[in-house]
Amino acid sequence: MENVQEVCKDAPSVQEIIHIGHTSGINLSRTPNFKQILKDPKNKMTEREYKLPQIDKEQNDGFILMSSGTTGLPKGVVLSDLNMLEALGNLEETKRSMFTLPNVCSLGILPWFHSYGLVTLICLITKGVRIVSLPRFEEKTFLNAIQNYKVTHAFVVPPLMVFLAKNPNLMNYNLSCLKELFYGAAPLGKDTEDEVKQQIPSLTKVQQGYGMTETTLTVLGSRGSVPVQGSAGVITARTWGKVIDMETGEILGPNKRGELCFKGPTIMKGYYRNPKATQDTIKDGWLHTGDVGYYDEGKNFYIVDRLKELIKYNSFQVAPAELEALLLTHPAIKDAAVIGIPDPQTGELPTAFVVLKDNLKASGEEIANFVAERVSNPKRLRGGIHFVEEIPKNPSGKILRRVLREKLAQPKAKL
Repeated sequence: MENVQEVCKDAPSVQEIIHIGHTSGINLSRTPNFKQILKDPKNKMTEREYKLPQIDKEQNDGFILMSSGTTGLPKGVVLSDLNMLEALGNLEETKRSMFTLPNVCSLGILPWFHSYGLVTLICLITKGVRIVSLPRFEEKTFLNAIQNYKVTHAFVVPPLMVFLAKNPNLMNYNLSCLKELFYGAAPLGKDTEDEVKQQIPSLTKVQQGYGMTETTLTVLGSRGSVPVQGSAGVITARTWGKVIDMETGEILGPNKRGELCFKGPTIMKGYYRNPKATQDTIKDGWLHTGDVGYYDEGKNFYIVDRLKELIKYNSFQVAPAELEALLLTHPAIKDAAVIGIPDPQTGELPTAFVVLKDNLKASGEEIANFVAERVSNPKRLRGGIHFVEEIPKNPSGKILRRVLREKLAQPKAKL
């Protein structure tokens, strides 16, 4: 409250601050309590007397959420009331394939300041779904919550999928209540998805979706009862999508990789006070996502990687997410990330950061050979293997590759 009061000194538009609950040690004389407002006779009116304010849903700013900031500083994404209503409408459309069981209980582990967490939270509340909320991820608390509260559904990010696939402690918990998992926010290999299903046999569905803060939530999702494995799904209702050549802008057909572009009623109004970034991202009504992907003959879409994160080796484009998915299949690897490091002869060299499982060992040479035996020549880890304790990620699960690049850029102290 003290922070809010201090900030509001420079915000003359704020007329009143209303607090909920009791806070000791803070002067609340100028901030009415929510209960006091409800009791005030002047605020009492019948349902017939109450009238909704007249607003333009399409133009009214509803939320300003921050973009992920994986390649630079986060930007404020302005979403309108209409954006949010359309996103909730898409979830309404797909809920027939989502919550197919009685006594549904969902686990809330996503950050609510992120579009993935915020929109799913609003959707679950409006559907009357019971939510068990955790403020942060902690292994025992997470697994105990699923077991004790009989969680049937969970919205998770790829790092949690990797945790569920790789952690041997899962056998110490009864997770048979868990029936459906939904994940998004970053690419994930289908091998990890298979491992999760093996670890938790009770799962009847593991479903991927695709969206961005700039698209409010999903623009790709599964509408059928059985998702296509490895696919992010099909285009949501009232949305248009295309895949374009990354050099020429030409529209591509099925099974050809290019940049994903979308337009429709869930696309953001723009970046807050940043018209140049808005113009660079939304062109002729199309949101250029910066993500590389493709679709098959059945119009199921597949995500490859971030356009800005593709590694250029001798004019070949190498997707870090593909190599990361392969590294996670190594029996000694708990987590992994891949970046490109500059090289004067070839452009960039694929370089891996690896977290080993507890009590397991593997040499850099062994891991490099493991990858080399399974990929084409340009995708080999010529930049080396770096062993680290953890992979830096933002709250939505995206790998912070710029942090890894900074680690390599820092001069090493002489011993």
